[in-house]
Amino acid sequence: MKSFLKSNSLCMSVREDLRNVAIVAHVDHGKTTLVDSMIRQSGAFRSNQDIESMDNNAQERERGITILAKNAAIMYEGTKINLVDTPGHADFGGEVERIMNMVDGVLLVVDSVDGPKPQTRFVLKKALEKGVKAIVVVNKIDRPQARPEYVIDRVFDLFADLNASDEQMDFQVVYASGMNGIAGLEPDKLSDNLQPLFKEILKLPLAKVDEGKPLQMLIANVDYDDFKGKIGIGRILNGELKSGDDIVYGKPGETYKKSRINEVFVFNNVGREKVEKALAGDIVMITGVEEISIGDTVMDKEEPLPLPPITVEEPTVRMSIAVNKSPLGGREGKLLQSRVIRDRLYKELDRNVALKVYETDNSDTYEVCGRGQLHLTVLIENMRREGFELMVGPPTVIEKVIDGVKCEPFEVVDVTVPNDYSSAVVSLLNKRKGEMTEMGPSDGSEGQTQLKFVVPTRGMIGIRSALMTATKGTIVLDTQFDSYRPVVGAITQREKGSLLAFEEGVGNAFGIAAAQERGLLFIEPKDEVFKDMIIGVHQRPGDLAVNVCKTKALTNMRASGSDDTVKLTPPLELNLDIAVEYIQEDELVEVTPTKIRMLKHPDHKAWAKKRQGL
Repeated sequence: MKSFLKSNSLCMSVREDLRNVAIVAHVDHGKTTLVDSMIRQSGAFRSNQDIESMDNNAQERERGITILAKNAAIMYEGTKINLVDTPGHADFGGEVERIMNMVDGVLLVVDSVDGPKPQTRFVLKKALEKGVKAIVVVNKIDRPQARPEYVIDRVFDLFADLNASDEQMDFQVVYASGMNGIAGLEPDKLSDNLQPLFKEILKLPLAKVDEGKPLQMLIANVDYDDFKGKIGIGRILNGELKSGDDIVYGKPGETYKKSRINEVFVFNNVGREKVEKALAGDIVMITGVEEISIGDTVMDKEEPLPLPPITVEEPTVRMSIAVNKSPLGGREGKLLQSRVIRDRLYKELDRNVALKVYETDNSDTYEVCGRGQLHLTVLIENMRREGFELMVGPPTVIEKVIDGVKCEPFEVVDVTVPNDYSSAVVSLLNKRKGEMTEMGPSDGSEGQTQLKFVVPTRGMIGIRSALMTATKGTIVLDTQFDSYRPVVGAITQREKGSLLAFEEGVGNAFGIAAAQERGLLFIEPKDEVFKDMIIGVHQRPGDLAVNVCKTKALTNMRASGSDDTVKLTPPLELNLDIAVEYIQEDELVEVTPTKIRMLKHPDHKAWAKKRQGL
């Protein structure tokens, strides 16, 4: 390996045989598809071989987004390229922040039509702060509406806004189509493969190594294997690591713990390969250190030198997660007790650095804080699939006191909508205390209006479904955390009330048909209900109890037409995301492995009386 080390002054060397690269982008700009094509063209697979996508998590496939950062490695012309695929959604920004410590360059993937979006700004800002150099990849260049010159101008402006250095501003542009596996340095001169992109990656900065320092490896991710136990993933900054090495690990200012490395793995294509030794610059996986966590430094036991721990931005949204005490609880799930829920939530902290969990005055309830509603609902959905039954409270924002003033988080909301619906969007966001900062025709899209608002995060909770309805599903909505600002006062979250079940029982067609006259329902015949369960949306403000269990009177009196077939409207779709958006402060979501139900909080009547007395 010494032949690959190139020395320079001050005992610093570089690894000529290695490139560590992160791929960052706004959600749905084709980042993971591009990575899959790069792996397919690396030469390690047959042309007809089935290759597993980087997005192999069940929720990632269903939602069509990347949730977890993942590693892969390919060989190109004798150089190993470590690729780190990162999430594009703002709620999973913690994944982006922690992997920036592992790389020396980034591929910034931008859609050839949309250009830079709010999350593009976030991921690029994190990359530039770490001082890494970027290659801009204009993806989906084969789209008929592609406008590469406009996109490059917007990207250049974004670099300037983020105070990029002169070296960072001098970025190379590659035009590509990840789906077709083609790339080129000119939009109208594309190669029939991704070779131009690979060649530009080789020009990125080399991995630097300080030969005068002992072993230092910062843990940026953890995984778990049923046979090998906890696995630490990170980059060896200095020194070398061998199987069987005795090491110490910990964070600055803490007491270091001793351990021994059982096995060392490096990434090989989409899998891993066991090695006896790894050198500085390598991204590796280590086993045998059972208590290791993200942010720990693996160090030489004789000369421990810890690295600064990983810092991530603070959570902005919280939800309560409690034991399921619904009348129908305990029938499906196997994991019900508060102790089991507590252990699972604290275990999640090992790998989800942007998450925080707190115990409350109630021993059955825990407060979970995250970057956004999606960040928390992904966790709850994972627990549901594992067999948990939970009672989930509505999302609320985390307020702060800054210079003696109570402040709340605000978001930048970027909206593209057909002209006919722009006034409806403006009206809805104004009701949520939004402040319009920009409005104009959307560049390159005829008949579309571009709107930019600054809205309290509190006002964005539960508004997506209303916006989709108002625009008939045509809105394109992107949000990004902006800053903390003084609290703006009360915000009306929902204009319509709920339809509540009058009694416990089983819904039937006769009772449901009568209830349909009062609003839209979430249930269908033969669904079990209980008192104060939310079974539909009332057509007026305020809640209304309806009896969907009521059966037809069994008499021998009949009128003409009374036995006609009952016509029922199909129920509204109800999943975890919709339910969490729908509920208000006195409502809860019951989550079981097969059912999602909503209900009023057991104390909702006492709370209502208290509010009336104020």
